[in-house]
Amino acid sequence: MNPIKSSIVLLLICIGMAVQAQTKKTDYLTTDDSTRLFVKKSGKGPICIFIHGGPGAWSKSFEELKGRNLETNLSMVYYDQRGCGRSQKAASGDYSLERMIKDIDLIRKHYGAEKVYLMSHSFGGILALNYSLRHPDHVKGLILVNSTLSMGNSLENQLHYINSLLNTDFAVPDSTSASLLSTFLTAKKALSEKDLGYKMLSDNKTNVGLVDEIDRNNPSDYDFAKHVFSITDYWQDYTPMTAQVNLPVLIVTGAKDHSIGENHYLLFHFKNGAVRKINGGHILYYENNKAFISSVFDFVKTN
Repeated sequence: MNPIKSSIVLLLICIGMAVQAQTKKTDYLTTDDSTRLFVKKSGKGPICIFIHGGPGAWSKSFEELKGRNLETNLSMVYYDQRGCGRSQKAASGDYSLERMIKDIDLIRKHYGAEKVYLMSHSFGGILALNYSLRHPDHVKGLILVNSTLSMGNSLENQLHYINSLLNTDFAVPDSTSASLLSTFLTAKKALSEKDLGYKMLSDNKTNVGLVDEIDRNNPSDYDFAKHVFSITDYWQDYTPMTAQVNLPVLIVTGAKDHSIGENHYLLFHFKNGAVRKINGGHILYYENNKAFISSVFDFVKTN
């Protein structure tokens, strides 16, 4: 090859590597209570912090199952909540709602963003909503993807769905959150014994297998998941508080989301909310990625 051409090719390669290094970066942030959080920023455009669900899952499955298609128009920040995924468990044992909100604000400040989009999935909705209520001046818009704002209501929906699948009569307890959780776990075990557990995420077993394959590499000991159900704040019904939100809100809901409940979003009362119902289950971001991505980009374009 001509020496001049070789030099140009080498220069282009170096530029490409430099751009990639700038747009895709993994950090570990240390909080003021000495807990290391895994954080990864990738893409271009306004910053959007992805808040995963579980409770106790991680961000990698969303990123790898076509979530990264958002990176063409957004600088996606994937982080694992304390006690989840690649982040450390809480050094102080603090998994309170206030502490989780403080972690999100640390991430925002780390990237020097005055305002960010917040995108939540599943349980992450509780964190995203509460951050938005406490720090509305730092949020461009709220994107709730199959997100619950009431764990109790979503577990009740799951019990009803399990009963419809198994022809059982698991009753929704009238008493405490502990009773509801216990009944749910019993029902979920019965569902798994029939090899139907995958239906909580998708009607397509192969799709759930892809999630499971990624999750098998999760290095966490699930410390947050071990604590979350004993913390009262996470059991609160936050749907009435949606009326206090003045921010633009995009609600992406799955027509077959049996995990949160197909009609859970009807409990929301956002003043400036738009609903996009997509044909898919709890992992609709993978199952119907094109519709999901276009819904988000349309929202960002106008907000």
